[in-house]
Amino acid sequence: MDYKKSKAPTNTVTHNLMDFCEGTGNIYESVAIMSKRANQISAQMKEDLARKLKEFATANDNLEETFENREQIEISRYYEKLPKPTLMAADEFLHKNIYFRNPAKDKENLAGEA
Repeated sequence: MDYKKSKAPTNTVTHNLMDFCEGTGNIYESVAIMSKRANQISAQMKEDLARKLKEFATANDNLEETFENREQIEISRYYEKLPKPTLMAADEFLHKNIYFRNPAKDKENLAGEA
């Protein structure tokens, strides 16, 4: 899911804790899944922002020549207004937009069938 099209809230929202247990049956496993997804989103956002700001980088870093670049400020403001990666990950998890699997559970299921 593209983080730019996310409909996640920009501020915190109170959720029923048991809603996070639905997919896994374990709140700790759910938190670990959301944590890993939040890290992925954060890394992607950081990479995209760095790529866009790289266009404005100057080879000459002189304090006297520092000036305001309107486009650079607008790009930074856009990324500041986006929901936080943790909120996006929680929203994706609750709407079942995250694919996850647990290899340990897969092994247990295979051993139980044999």
